[in-house]
Amino acid sequence: MLVAALACGKFGPGDLSRTIALEVVAPDSLEEYDSVTPRARLLDGHGDSVAATIVWSLPDSADTVALKLIDATTGRITVNHTGLTGRLLARAGTFVGNPVSIRTLAAADTLFATSPSTVDTVALSADSVSDSLQVEVADTIKSASGGDSLTVPLAGRPVVYAITLPAAPGPVTLVTNDSTHLLATTDTVATGVAGTAFVKVRLLGPSAPDSVVVQAIARRAVGDTVPGSPVTFVVRFRP
Repeated sequence: MLVAALACGKFGPGDLSRTIALEVVAPDSLEEYDSVTPRARLLDGHGDSVAATIVWSLPDSADTVALKLIDATTGRITVNHTGLTGRLLARAGTFVGNPVSIRTLAAADTLFATSPSTVDTVALSADSVSDSLQVEVADTIKSASGGDSLTVPLAGRPVVYAITLPAAPGPVTLVTNDSTHLLATTDTVATGVAGTAFVKVRLLGPSAPDSVVVQAIARRAVGDTVPGSPVTFVVRFRP
């Protein structure tokens, strides 16, 4: 997700051609091993860009612990230490942007189904609902001694579920609780403290498809797909 910070100057009537603000756009989070380049521009009273040289910095020592500024000209940053929040500051002459807070996160490098089988068979009834189609987002840490890798579950990571078959909406929906009956062919679910997210498939009408295919995809903070995506589930309805 991107956040924008706007620092404004004072101007009076008729001063719309003067420079009045510095707009900064940067992500609100960044994962380990990734880097990102924010954007900034000076604006006049009409909202148009004004040519300017932007200089980037990390305001204090706490920010440099969390983030590493690779290039003060472009503002490109990477993670120094995870689990912290660092602030990035843009300056153009006398205009100083509001610092943008950026959370540093462990790298999500794997997505996998938590159950041995990704196929679920559901008996038709008045309210047919599948088992949980559950996945886990994790950071895999390799052992320096050559032993088994450590899998660390990651909370608060978005997982996008989508019904890919049948192609037309209905007569099935994605739900995350036992009371919802609204039609939803896609849903974004954040992982919990155990690093897991889930949806279920609910049959809405009397005409049941032979099977429903659901895919789960997780993305890193910079938008890259997490390895293991998509995880494909199949839900079959049987009398």
